[in-house]
Amino acid sequence: MDDKAFGGRAGTAGYGEAAEVLAEQYESVTFEEVHREVLHLFPTQPGSVLDIGAGSGRDAAALAGRGHRVVAVEPTAELRTVGMRIHAGRGIEWVDDALPGLPGLEARRFELILLTAVWMHLDEGERVAGMGRLAGLLASGGRVVLSLRHGPVPAGRRMFAVTAGETVDLARTCGLDLLHLAEREDPHGRPGVSWTYLGFGGA
Repeated sequence: MDDKAFGGRAGTAGYGEAAEVLAEQYESVTFEEVHREVLHLFPTQPGSVLDIGAGSGRDAAALAGRGHRVVAVEPTAELRTVGMRIHAGRGIEWVDDALPGLPGLEARRFELILLTAVWMHLDEGERVAGMGRLAGLLASGGRVVLSLRHGPVPAGRRMFAVTAGETVDLARTCGLDLLHLAEREDPHGRPGVSWTYLGFGGA
């Protein structure tokens, strides 16, 4: 799983200087393995997908390969540059932007919004504002899929302890209903690290 840059730009701390190493780590685990708990929530027909905190572009590239129109948001310039290089020619639209506002996306709508290892980089206020923004970007009948990292915070990173319960409650206040919740171990085998996967549906 990936500890990607985020959090109103403040959450990008520690990512730029390690972009090449982190990209190698991200790409060492397949899209299917990372998202095995929630693959059934992803659209089967080509649609519009927003990958927030896209990192090296692993997930964006896999989704583009399935025929989706993918917008990859990555606020860390170094990671964005690496992703654009290693996944060149995949038709991914790369955007320099960040939650909670995502001003660069204006009034666009997406069938799937994916946040892999992103949400815990946001502080409480950013999470409240960010969830409302996600709901506003979601197309009718669309889905939000996000993962939460639990465990020790790597040195130099900005992360918060965020529970599944808090996230489900916040999503509900924004009109998003829980579709799926799953827990799993860390694919990289890091001591004390585990993950929660959450899938939400809009109206």
